[in-house]
Amino acid sequence: MNEVLVVLTNLPDEASARALASHLVENRLAACVNMLAPCRSVYRWHDAIEEAVEVPLLIKTSADRYAALEAAVRAAHPYELPEIIAVPVVRGLPAYLDWVAAETALASTGCRPAP
Repeated sequence: MNEVLVVLTNLPDEASARALASHLVENRLAACVNMLAPCRSVYRWHDAIEEAVEVPLLIKTSADRYAALEAAVRAAHPYELPEIIAVPVVRGLPAYLDWVAAETALASTGCRPAP
């Protein structure tokens, strides 16, 4: 079983978040992307404290696809320096983790988890 990652990023609005999520899934760079409710981020940028409303994405992918996913996020992301943080999944439902691996494989079997 390939290592599964959860990748975090934030987008400035729902339209750009939806477009990126669709692109990642359509191109098998992610098995699933959760668009979360908008949040308020506070951060330092160019020596100033900034505040922004952002749409967080939780992206489920395999370690094998991470480099391509990172490149796709960077290419499509409107920020100069996008947040892209990958966290390894230490435990999870084996069938779900297998599904993530299958959906992000270059030659997917097309299997889907049961509803």
